[in-house]
Amino acid sequence: MIQDKYMNLKLSERGAIISIVTYLVLSALKLFVGLSMGSRALSADGFNNVTDIAASAAVLIGLRLSQRPADSDHPYGHWRSETIASLFASFVMMAVGVQVFFDGARSVFTGHEEKPDLLAAWIGLFCAAVMFFVYAYNKRLSTRTKSASVLAAAKDNLSDAWVSVGASAGIIGTQFHLPWLDSVVALLIGVMICKTAWTIFKESSYNLSDGFDDELLNSFNQIVHSVSGVEGVRDIRGRTYGNNTVIDLVIVVDPNMGLREAHQISSQVEKVLMDKYDVFDVHVHVEPNEHD
Repeated sequence: MIQDKYMNLKLSERGAIISIVTYLVLSALKLFVGLSMGSRALSADGFNNVTDIAASAAVLIGLRLSQRPADSDHPYGHWRSETIASLFASFVMMAVGVQVFFDGARSVFTGHEEKPDLLAAWIGLFCAAVMFFVYAYNKRLSTRTKSASVLAAAKDNLSDAWVSVGASAGIIGTQFHLPWLDSVVALLIGVMICKTAWTIFKESSYNLSDGFDDELLNSFNQIVHSVSGVEGVRDIRGRTYGNNTVIDLVIVVDPNMGLREAHQISSQVEKVLMDKYDVFDVHVHVEPNEHD
């Protein structure tokens, strides 16, 4: 099972690499066209893709560090390296998002009479189409590898595709004597960058602080109760290491039960959680039912 996890991490690197290469090309294209043709929206979209390069690079580094085996300093492995990398990426994205937002806001209030060339809109739509293809690839890859980071990257790809569509819409609006629309779209892109950064920060910090989904924990509780021989669950806790879930629980069994039989029940609890919910590791402590 551990070997499969490492293989999935290795395979997941493809998604990060493809995202990095795509963002490198598209950000250069958008910034060149946006700056040369006077489109604040397309330029903002280009800066958005620059942050995506950093975010995808952080995911790639995190995936590679996560593949390191456990050692004396990291007895549980390096799985959380991926989460730390995502947290770092959120800081970079937030800094750029704030800058794009204030540049767009300043342009809205000071005026922006320059009308971007319509070619900038076609460039934006072309980039959107490319990002839709990258999204589809990473979405399939995340399903195959069960990688939360690749799935997050896929969602970011989809968001970037729609941002490019919005930037093109703003540019087209300027052709209909709405010069302010391009600046407004740039402002909204800044908001979207900040929103994405906040979402990544919130999820990463939640996992690093050992936060865990109560509903999922209740599901684990119910499935453990259904195991034959388990008379109760005294305590159950969950935490994540990267994409891996680890469960610690205390089960109650018949006090007259032998040690071998109690061990078999705990092994069955481990098997059920691993098979049904793909839990990476389960630590079961067995206690006698004091009410019997």
